[in-house]
Amino acid sequence: MPENTVVLEARHLAKRYGPMTAVDDVSFAVQRGECFGLLGPNGAGKTTVLRMTHCSSPRTSGVLSVFGLDPDERPAEIKHRLGVVPQTDNLDDELSVVKNLEIYAGYFGLSAASVRPRIRELIAFMSLEGREDAPIRELSGGLKRRLVIARALLNDPEMVVLDEPTTGLDPQVRHLIWARLRELKAHGVTLLLSTHYMEEAHQLCDRLVVMDHGRILAEGRPRALVAAHLPGHVLELPAESAPATRPAGVTCEVHGDLAYVYSASPELLERLAMATGADYRVRSTTLEDLFLKLTGRDLRESE
Repeated sequence: MPENTVVLEARHLAKRYGPMTAVDDVSFAVQRGECFGLLGPNGAGKTTVLRMTHCSSPRTSGVLSVFGLDPDERPAEIKHRLGVVPQTDNLDDELSVVKNLEIYAGYFGLSAASVRPRIRELIAFMSLEGREDAPIRELSGGLKRRLVIARALLNDPEMVVLDEPTTGLDPQVRHLIWARLRELKAHGVTLLLSTHYMEEAHQLCDRLVVMDHGRILAEGRPRALVAAHLPGHVLELPAESAPATRPAGVTCEVHGDLAYVYSASPELLERLAMATGADYRVRSTTLEDLFLKLTGRDLRESE
């Protein structure tokens, strides 16, 4: 990979909090203009990686380079070239939409007067027209999230770091945000995205890593990753109806009350299912199947 295409590189990155290791020997590189995803369950270490990237948490060990700069040594320079969408909407509830944007612009040395055209542009971009003077406390969760993304774009960043940007939003808002993020990428903005939504990763990510317990389990393009780890098709049916004998190349996993039977041949799965007489579904394997295979199906507490 030519060096001038790399905007973010981590080599053997680690973060420890006393005896707890949150990020453990993580290495990856992000190319200019791509959307790179960190996919993992709660507690996987995704947010910790992002916090080290946008200079909010120093690393314990390893190498981290953002725009060719060390976040521990030159954080101000990096921050001026980044946009950050945190996991929580840290807006000022007492101020209006425009005032929140004007105050944030001041952190980049932009005066309220000089930034007004940019604010108008971003309000339109994130479909916030008519809300300019509304206090934050009156906004819905979806409107707040769109405002946080607009705020992250005020300084015209080269890379935007997004920590689970659509968690808890309804499908209409989620699809609007995905469309806007695709527009940014089309204009050459690099996106670093953490998510546990499989559809979000599929919609946005050019490449991604699957993380768990602070480590990278797999890396690649979404479709290629699925193909590398799983057969092309899966049969879902009640666990008690799982085929007792299976042809070569067919594997079966039972989780709770469902069985998952994997094969490259959907026709073979159809025949196996029809022989059971049970209700069933045959479908293509997905990123979610890969995610659950690599990270397990146990419930996780919040990160």
